[in-house]
Amino acid sequence: MQEWFETAPGRYLLAWERAEFDRAVGDIFGYHALQLGLCELDALASNRMPYKWLASQEPPAAGSAVQPGLVTNFAALPFEAHSLDLVVLPHTLELNVDPHATLREVERVLVPEGKVVICCFNPASLWGLRQRRAHLYRRLGFGELFLPGAGEFIGYWRMRDWLRLLGFEVEASSFGCWRPALRTERWLERFDWMDHAGERWWPILGAAYFLVAVKRVRGAKLIGHAWRPAKALSSAPVPLANRQPSPYFEMEGQD
Repeated sequence: MQEWFETAPGRYLLAWERAEFDRAVGDIFGYHALQLGLCELDALASNRMPYKWLASQEPPAAGSAVQPGLVTNFAALPFEAHSLDLVVLPHTLELNVDPHATLREVERVLVPEGKVVICCFNPASLWGLRQRRAHLYRRLGFGELFLPGAGEFIGYWRMRDWLRLLGFEVEASSFGCWRPALRTERWLERFDWMDHAGERWWPILGAAYFLVAVKRVRGAKLIGHAWRPAKALSSAPVPLANRQPSPYFEMEGQD
């Protein structure tokens, strides 16, 4: 990923993702935030939480400018359950061997109403189409991949299904980077008009998508005696003051 982000399309995508992360995490409050992977991007730069960590699955290279705070397996995070307020996943799930386990672990460490911010490549885009074609060419023995080849890209609706199954509620979503899959900055600049057109006319075909989801916890609700149906009021018989027939009516009957 580090080498790819140094290319022209990598810088183009990184600039969009940095702006999206800054906008999304700037107004998320709490105490503890965690970024999993992609050390090249400081996704928590605009967040104001007092405790923030950057985690990586591999030790940093010698002389690397960015040093992660901890090296760990993303499917077994060294945090207690319900201890983090925010977790950001910049291309973490799609470049992971077991994205399901990573997402379940994120759900475990988040507090109720905690948030997860996810960014992934969109397979239903011009970039995804070129990547699938490049995979076919490589099977035939030639060609090279346009996007990083580690892992499997996850579709937008598939990701939403995963989140819903784990009890997350998607709060916001967006797509970006509609320019064609070109390798040079000169040709990418020629198609800058497609960003404005794509945002309006074909938003779901952006090269990457962005999701902000909230962990919902449905708890039991205490109810008192009010749930019991009220007893129906039965009317008591009212005694009559005089049950004897009037003498006048008796005389009427005798006549």
